[in-house]
Amino acid sequence: MEHLLRGKFGRVVISSYRNNPLKYGPAGYTSRSIATLWAGRALDRSKPLLKSQQFQERRKYGMLVVRALRGVLKIRYLLLGGALGGGVTLQKKYQDWKEGLPDLKWLEDVMPDNVKWQQFRGSLIQLKDSVKDNIEIDPRLKSLSEAKYKEFRSWFDQRLDDAIAAAEINNQNGSLAIEGAFSSISQFLDRLYSETKDEIKEKTVAYARPFAQPNVDEAARKEAQQRLDGLQDEMMQTQIKYQRELERLEKENKELRKQNLLLRQGRKPPTRQVKRSLIDMYSEVLDELADYDSGYNTADQLPRVVVVGDQSSGKTSVLEMIAQARIFPRGAGEMMTRAPVKVTLSEGPYHVAQFRDSSREFDLSKEADLSELRREVELRMRNSVRGGKTVSSDVISMTVKGPGLQRMVLVDLPGIISTQTTDMASDTRESIKQMTQAYMSNPNAIILCIQDGAVDAERSNVTDLVAQCDPSGKRTIFVLTKVDMAEQNLADPNRIRKILSGKLFPMKALGYFAVVTGRGRKDDSIQTIKDYEENFFRGSKLFKDGLVKSTQVTTRNLSLAVADCFWKMVRETVEQQADAFKATRFNLETEWKNNFPRLREQDRDELFERARTEILDEVVNLSQVSPKQWEDCLLNKIWDKVSGHVFESIYLPAAQTGTQETFNTSVDIKLRQWAETALPAKSVESGWETLQTEFQQFIDKAKQTPNHDDIFDMLKGAVIREAMSRHVWEDKAAEVLRVIQLNTLEDRTVSDKRDWDQAVKFLESSVKDKLKETETDLMHLLGPSTKERWMYWKYLSEEQSKRNSVKSELDKIIYSDDKHPPTLSYDELTTIRKNLQRGNIDVDNVFIREVWNPVYRRHFLKQSLTKAYDCRRAFYMYHQQMDVDCGDVVLFHRIQQMMKITSNALRQQIMNREARRLDKEIKEVLEDYSQDNSNKEKLLTGRRVVLAEDLKRVRQIQEKLEEFIQALNKEK
Repeated sequence: MEHLLRGKFGRVVISSYRNNPLKYGPAGYTSRSIATLWAGRALDRSKPLLKSQQFQERRKYGMLVVRALRGVLKIRYLLLGGALGGGVTLQKKYQDWKEGLPDLKWLEDVMPDNVKWQQFRGSLIQLKDSVKDNIEIDPRLKSLSEAKYKEFRSWFDQRLDDAIAAAEINNQNGSLAIEGAFSSISQFLDRLYSETKDEIKEKTVAYARPFAQPNVDEAARKEAQQRLDGLQDEMMQTQIKYQRELERLEKENKELRKQNLLLRQGRKPPTRQVKRSLIDMYSEVLDELADYDSGYNTADQLPRVVVVGDQSSGKTSVLEMIAQARIFPRGAGEMMTRAPVKVTLSEGPYHVAQFRDSSREFDLSKEADLSELRREVELRMRNSVRGGKTVSSDVISMTVKGPGLQRMVLVDLPGIISTQTTDMASDTRESIKQMTQAYMSNPNAIILCIQDGAVDAERSNVTDLVAQCDPSGKRTIFVLTKVDMAEQNLADPNRIRKILSGKLFPMKALGYFAVVTGRGRKDDSIQTIKDYEENFFRGSKLFKDGLVKSTQVTTRNLSLAVADCFWKMVRETVEQQADAFKATRFNLETEWKNNFPRLREQDRDELFERARTEILDEVVNLSQVSPKQWEDCLLNKIWDKVSGHVFESIYLPAAQTGTQETFNTSVDIKLRQWAETALPAKSVESGWETLQTEFQQFIDKAKQTPNHDDIFDMLKGAVIREAMSRHVWEDKAAEVLRVIQLNTLEDRTVSDKRDWDQAVKFLESSVKDKLKETETDLMHLLGPSTKERWMYWKYLSEEQSKRNSVKSELDKIIYSDDKHPPTLSYDELTTIRKNLQRGNIDVDNVFIREVWNPVYRRHFLKQSLTKAYDCRRAFYMYHQQMDVDCGDVVLFHRIQQMMKITSNALRQQIMNREARRLDKEIKEVLEDYSQDNSNKEKLLTGRRVVLAEDLKRVRQIQEKLEEFIQALNKEK
C-alpha cells in the first residue's frame, strides 16, 4: 500500500493508517481493494453491503480523492513552472481537466459511478503527458534568476508540506492547501520581479559608469547609449511580462476559490451576465472609433472631453480631482504626459481603476495600488515613445469607477510647450501642437481649456489654439487653476474677475471656472486637496468682494458642468454617427459583393487561423513519410555533403600514392581524422536540411491543389523561415553519430557478394559523376570543340587557343606514361614551354599546371572507372584473400555502410524527436505572430483583406452604436 501512496498526500494517509490500523481495516484487504480499484473495476452494488464494508469502500474512495488532490497540487506546481518559463499556457488543458472532474457529492454518502472515475483518470493522464513535453524554462530568465528559481522550488515544497499538515490537522479535504500554495505564487513572482529589476538596474549603472568619463570617444559613447537603451527596453518588457502573469494568476486564483467554495456546497457556478453601464458602452464605442480612425481626421467621432493646456498648467491635476484619485505620475517641471490618456469615469460601489487591455483592478483606496497604477501608466507611456520620440499618439485607455463620479470620457493630452530642450526630439513641439489640434478639431469634442492662474495670461500658448479650433466657443469650457497663488501674487483682483467673465482673453467659452488643485505637494490625498480648496474659497476675497459667482468655483461644480455638457452633446450627435456608419457599411458590402462574390468575408484574425490550420496540417504530414523515404533522402543529402571531401581529401590523394599498401594506410588515417572532426557535424547538417526539404515539399505540393488560396503564401513562408531559424538540432546527436561512424569506418571487410556489388556500383556512379564534372570544367577552359566551331560559328579566344596547345603537349606525356604521377617534373615543364615557343606560344609554368590538373584528373578518373569494371567479378578472389587491386571498392563500401548507418540514425532522430520539436517551434512562432498585429498586416495584404477588415470594424461600431442608442433611450 505504501508504494501506491507515495508523495505528500500519500504520507498523510499512511501516517493516519499507522496510527490507527483498526480504523482502516486489515492491510492486506486494503491493499487488495486499492489495487482492484486502480485497475478500473466497478463496484458491484447489486448486493447489499454491511456497514463495515460500506465504511471500507468509502475509505477506498477517500484515498482516491487524496491522489486526485495530489494531482491538483502537481498541476499547480507545473503551472508555476510555465509562468516562470514565460510563455507556456495550460489554460486549454486546465479546462479539459476541470470538465473531467467527477461530482464530489459522494461526500454526502453518494458514491461516484465508474464512468465518471474513468473520465477523471483519463483526463489526468492526458494532462500529465502533455505537460511533460511542453514545459521548458526560458533561457534568458534562467540565466538571470536561476538561483532564485532554485530557491523558490525548495521554498514552494516547504509551503506545500505546511499546507498539507494544516489540512490534516483541520480534517479538511485539501482545498485550503491548494489555495494556500497557489496564493503564494503571486507573492513570490512579485518578489522575483522586483529583485530581477534591481539586478538589471545595477548592471545598467555598472555598464554606463565607464562611458560617462569625458575622455571616451563619441562612437563608444553612442554604442554604450544603444546598449543602455536595450537594457531599459528589456527591463520594461520584463516588467510587463510579470505584471501580466500576476494579473492572470490573481484572476485564476479568485476563480479557483469560487469553484472550491461552490463544490464544497454541492452547487454549480452560476452563469449570469453583468449589465454594463451606459458610460462603459459609450467608452467601448470610442475605443472602436479610435482603432478605426486613429488619426482623428474625419468628423465621424463621438463627443469626448479633451483636456488641453500649457505644460505644468495643472491639466493632470484637474483630471485627477474629477476622478478623485492621484492616478498619474508626477514630476517637478518635467514632461510627464507623453501620450494621450483616455479616462472613462463612471459610478460604482468601489473606487477602482482598470486598463482596457488588462483584467487587473487597482483599488484606489489603497496607496499601494495607487503606486502600482502610476508606475503602470508611466511604463506604458515610456513604452510608447521608443525610437527616439518624445511624445506618442498611441492612446492609453483606462476606466475609473467610484461613488459619486460623474459619467464622462476625458482625454488628457501632452502640455503645449514653448521651447524644446536638448533631451527632446527635434519635432516635439510641432508634434504636440498637431496632436492637440487634431483632437480639438473634432466638431463633437468638448475642449477643457486649462490656464495657469499663477502666471501672466499673456504667456499662455493654448488659448490661441483653442480660439482657432472653436472660435465661437460653443464647445469650450475655460478653467483657471492655481487661483490661490494668483490671489497672493496679483495686485489687481479684478484681473481674475475679467478672466472668469470672459473679458480678458479673446477666446470665447461656454463657461468659466476657477479651481485649486493642491498646495504643490505630490503626497497630498484627494480629500486633503478638496478640503484645502473649500477652505480657500470660503475665506477668499473673490467671494467676499463678490468678484466670482459660487457656481464658478471648485472642481465639483466643474465636473457637474462638464458632465452636463458632455451628455447633451452625446444625445445630439450619436444618432447622426450611427446613420453615417450604416451608410458606410452598405457601401462596403456592395463593393464586396461586386469584387468577391464567391468568398466569405474574413478578417486578418480569421485568415490567420485558417493559415495556422493549414501549416499544422503540413507538419502532421511529416509523420506520413515512410522510413525508407526518409533514409533514401538522407543518403542522397549526406553524399551531396561529403562527396567533395571523399574525392578531394581521401580517395584521390590515397589512390595517387601508387601502391595498395600506402593506399590502405592513407585511407585509414584520413577516414579516422574525418570521422573525429567534420563528419558528424556534416551529417547533422544533412539531416536538418533533409527535414527542411521534405517539409517544404509538402508546402509546395499544397500550392498545386485546385482550392489553394495564395493569400496565405507570404504568411506561411515567414512562419516556416522563422521556425527553421529557431530550430537547433540536439547537441548530443553529433556525439552519438561520431561513435557509430568511427566503428563503421574501421570495418574493412566486405562479407557479402551483394555488398560487394553495391559498393562497385556506388564507386562507378560516383566516379562517372566526378568525370562528368571534370569534363565540364575542361570544356570551359578549352572553349568550344571543333564540331561546335563548324556548326554554330563559335570561336576560340586567345587564352583558349593557348590552353588547347598546352593540352596537346600534355596528352603526349600522358599517352607515353600511363602511370604518370599527379605532378609534372621541372624537365617536363621546360620541354612543354620550348615546344610551344616553336609555334610562337609563350606560357609560364603556372599556366601549364592550370591546364594539367583537369587533364590529369580526367585521365585518372577514367583509369579508376576501368579498374571498377575489372573489380565487378573480383569478389571471390578478395574473399579468398588473394592479391587483388580493389582497394577502391573496399573504401567506397566503408563509406557506403557509414552513410547507411548514419541515415538510419538520423531518420530515427527526425521521426522520434526533431519533427516533434519542429512542430512545437512552429506552434510557438504561430502563437507569437497571432499576438503581433503588425506582422499580420505585413503578411496578410491585399484589397480583399483590407475590405474585410473595414467591414468588420464598421459592423462592430454600428452594432455598438445601436446598442448604446437603445440604452440611452431607455434612460431618458
